[in-house]
Amino acid sequence: MSFRAQKKGENYELSVDLNSEYRDKRKDAIKRTIASMTVGKDVSGLFPDVLKNMQTDDLEQKKLVYLYLMNYAKTQPELVILAVNTFVKDTDDPNPLVRALAIRTMGCLRAEKIIDYLCDPLQKCLRDENPYVRKTAALCVAKLYDLKPDLVLDNGFLEQLHEMVSDSNPMVVANTVAALTDIHTAATGAGCLPNDPAVFVITSTILNKLLIALNECSEWGRVAILNALARYTPQDDKENDHICERVVPQFQHANGSVVLAAVKVVMIHMRGVRREELVKQLIRKMAPPLVTLLSSPPEVQWVALRNINLLLQKRPDILSNEMRVFFCKYNDPLYVKIEKLDIMVRLASETNVDALLSELKEYASEVDVDFVRKSIKAIGQTAVKIDAAADRCVHVLLELINSRVSYVVQEAVVVMKDIFRKYPSTYEGVIPTLCANLDELDEPEAKASLIWIIGEYANKIDNADELLSIFVESFTEESNPVQLQTLTAVVKLFLTKPDSSQAIVQRVLNTATKDCDSPDVRDRAYIYWRLLSTDPGAAKSVVLAPRPPISIPRTTVAPGLLEELLGEISSLASVYHKPPETFVGRGRVSAESVQRKGADLSDDLSSTQKALQTVAAGQQSENLLDFDDAPATEGQPSGLAATEVFSQTPAAANLLAGTSSNPLDDLVSIFGGSGGGAAAGGLGGFGALGLGGFAPAPAPATQALSPISTPAIQSPPPQQAPQQPQDDLLGLF
Repeated sequence: MSFRAQKKGENYELSVDLNSEYRDKRKDAIKRTIASMTVGKDVSGLFPDVLKNMQTDDLEQKKLVYLYLMNYAKTQPELVILAVNTFVKDTDDPNPLVRALAIRTMGCLRAEKIIDYLCDPLQKCLRDENPYVRKTAALCVAKLYDLKPDLVLDNGFLEQLHEMVSDSNPMVVANTVAALTDIHTAATGAGCLPNDPAVFVITSTILNKLLIALNECSEWGRVAILNALARYTPQDDKENDHICERVVPQFQHANGSVVLAAVKVVMIHMRGVRREELVKQLIRKMAPPLVTLLSSPPEVQWVALRNINLLLQKRPDILSNEMRVFFCKYNDPLYVKIEKLDIMVRLASETNVDALLSELKEYASEVDVDFVRKSIKAIGQTAVKIDAAADRCVHVLLELINSRVSYVVQEAVVVMKDIFRKYPSTYEGVIPTLCANLDELDEPEAKASLIWIIGEYANKIDNADELLSIFVESFTEESNPVQLQTLTAVVKLFLTKPDSSQAIVQRVLNTATKDCDSPDVRDRAYIYWRLLSTDPGAAKSVVLAPRPPISIPRTTVAPGLLEELLGEISSLASVYHKPPETFVGRGRVSAESVQRKGADLSDDLSSTQKALQTVAAGQQSENLLDFDDAPATEGQPSGLAATEVFSQTPAAANLLAGTSSNPLDDLVSIFGGSGGGAAAGGLGGFGALGLGGFAPAPAPATQALSPISTPAIQSPPPQQAPQQPQDDLLGLF
């Protein structure tokens, strides 16, 4: 009888090779282990075997072992202790690369048991004779502060970092500034006071050292120093001028991040520059590097465009002569094209509007529907922004409408509505062309725009009633925006041509109040009905009131937020156009958030009690629409006492216990189930409006609508109050 040997698998083979007596075989096994780890395979079981290969003179092998340790230190914290002696020994190695590698790895392990062994080697490395080791150790202090802030303060590491700002090597200065900035951010985020030692205050002495080191650093170092300069508060105008002049040479750097960081520093400190000629000089020097960023790959280009958009909102004259560099290329991605369109509209002026319009007209013949729509919208924005160019913009839009392409025509109609808002009674000759394309419209926004134009110029359109009757016939099938616009347009038609539009206004009001499901449409119909039947003069002053002309906002964000975002240029905040607190830290779960979760539970209970109090108040109140003063009901509990009465019901008990599967239904059942006389009669006002069961049925008009001077529109008759308030409320919800 024979036995088949068990198949061990890949990890077993790696384990055998890691313990081989041949050096090359062990090194190859380590490489294969790292490769498996990189693709997501679990090789944590090889931790002891890999650890044995840590003591070696081969720098490449040592890097691979350290990489493995950093990845699996959290899952094997007990075994990491075995590596401490080797780490400490390596920090005394004659080779500075080994010393730096050891201290960097110890800082990245983030294992509680190894932190206490880190302090002594870190002290030595911060004073190391080699600058490479010192700059590595500086970053290690920031990592240690993230784990144990008290340990950093007790061992005097912060004082050593402040001394290292004066280091002779610029890379050490840059890494020291980066570490102090990280510690400063963590300390201020934790609510530390300004005099806390962890807060990094940049003085005039530190400023000069940073400016000296700026030109000698690597790209990462320059970004760190520039970010620190952006936080500096100058003492006088001369310091503002000095900082701007010293930072301007960074505009010529090849790295886009350095350029944007330099732009941020100049934009911040330019606020304190009093010399106009210097401001103009800085703005002039800022344009070429920003234009150069547009020759980057699409992703970098988009980031640059988002930052340029912010800069133009603050300083529109930065790129006033550079319109052509933002013209879209055939191979630009859609997200880049859309950003370029926005910037082109911002840069539009009377001098370059002809080139812009010819370019936008070309874009309107592209195959990408979204891009075409944005281009047509940009034409309308240009017309609204530049009065002198409005005629040319309308001419281009008419040419596009004559193309008879459905989505082009529809977007052009929407844009024309805005132009009519900006220039009322100026382009009335365009209206017949728009109305001739009525059959092309199938999108709600385009329909609503054309209906608005017809209603606004109903007195000048001979067949306005015929055009609007098309939408009235399909009123119940249209979307809410079209229904609302149709309702308003018909009322406008009636107020301007009362003799010929009596039937259509009565019909649309009947349909809107009887057959329409949208409460917004019904409410508007009732308001118009009341106005027309009681005071047509008031209706005319309300519905036909002159509207202020529209304009293009100069900024898309609030002024205060714009200043904050300018201080965040070259970061995600300036790309999203949102402050950092709106998207940073949302996915992290910390001990503090867990504690807050416990506090939130008590908040939920209190909010539930408030909801029950609201229900109690609702049951004890009179008709919501009856504004007459009525005596309060006596002998009934209110406030918290009312919630005690409700807690006897199963629904309220579920709510208070947090076990309710549908809180809304439970609240409704409480509202309707324990109602008294007040609850039963509480909907009388709704009945008086003819809203019983949300199916109002005003009596059909038996007499013709007379002109506005003698209105005869019938008010919807009052209906009886519903007999079952609970059913009615459930229908309401």
